[in-house]
Amino acid sequence: MGTFAKEIEEELKQKLIPFWENLRDEENGGYYGYMGYDLKVQKDYEKGCILNSRILWFFANAYMTLGEEKLKEDADHAYTFLKEKCLDREYGGMFWSVAYDGKPADTTKHTYNQAFAIYALSSYYDATGNEEALEIARGLQKVIEEKCTDEYGYLEAFNRKFEPEENDKLSENGVIAEKTMNTLLHVFEAYTEFYRVTKDEKTGDRLRFMMDIFADKVYNKELGRQEVFFDKTWNSLIDLYSYGHDIETSWLMDRGLEVLGDEKYTAKIAPITAEIVENIYQRAYNDHSLMNECEKGVNDTKRVWWVQAETVVGFLNGYQRNPEKKEYLQAAEDVWNYIKTYLVDPREGSEWFWYVNADHTPAEEPIVEPWKCPYHNGRMCMEVIRRMKDAE
Repeated sequence: MGTFAKEIEEELKQKLIPFWENLRDEENGGYYGYMGYDLKVQKDYEKGCILNSRILWFFANAYMTLGEEKLKEDADHAYTFLKEKCLDREYGGMFWSVAYDGKPADTTKHTYNQAFAIYALSSYYDATGNEEALEIARGLQKVIEEKCTDEYGYLEAFNRKFEPEENDKLSENGVIAEKTMNTLLHVFEAYTEFYRVTKDEKTGDRLRFMMDIFADKVYNKELGRQEVFFDKTWNSLIDLYSYGHDIETSWLMDRGLEVLGDEKYTAKIAPITAEIVENIYQRAYNDHSLMNECEKGVNDTKRVWWVQAETVVGFLNGYQRNPEKKEYLQAAEDVWNYIKTYLVDPREGSEWFWYVNADHTPAEEPIVEPWKCPYHNGRMCMEVIRRMKDAE
């Protein structure tokens, strides 16, 4: 157990933290939004507001994990940019992206994006006690609950004034979905963190509401997996099995149960998350790593950076919930070995590859862009460190 956690702590301290600190934009605020495969930073590239929230989340949690004052300053830097540039003071909510100098770029309002800001601000509040950050989070939650819901759950895509738009940003695989498993999961994750730091009862009720949707609509009991893309009333639109989202969901739902402490919901949800992990282990785990997804019975065998990071946490969590499942612990350690061998970019001044092919060759994809962030791999490091400390 020791080496596993030590190596991962080294990855956080020696690779991830210095890499993201080096992207600080001292001139225009925030962090640079793009680094190509050639490791060249594009300083005039737009800054994704999800990326900025995830950087804020990363540094706030790194500060809580390691206690180094510099990390709090890194978090402050991302917080200032969120507050001054990413937040729409006129219509409320977060922009999708801003230009390199902080002027609004893509003014789409997406529920997914509001959720990541809440997630980050809640952690930042926990790390610093900054009441203003908590108030912004509370305001964004109000925006979601008042403007982004219908009787069936959460709506997703809007223009700047919160008029509904086509949900092309969170739809893939050739479908346009009104509701997605992905957005539901990340609203749940954000509300879990907000509830953890506030114990706000209304938020607790919304966590229960989302767990009911997860268990009754999103989870396909026959197939033992989550569906991914849905119409308005949660009818699935495509035969798609997202291995990465399932393993991520398994532990994020368990975290929600832990934070909520509601025995009735634990009895309802915990058996489902256990089933999800087992099915992923049986169906998607091979070559000490996780395949990407399966569409209409055909596996996509890319090994994507975030999927591997979530797999480490998901299997470690699965083992901690069911310690007789020693194979899960072994799998978590083996996936880490796969990551450090193939996914971590050995080049000076880089981070992780976006993905490697089944033959382990890296894809020449950007190292940083609006979706390529320190949240999955950074969180993997911090979850392993925290869980190993707790286990000692």
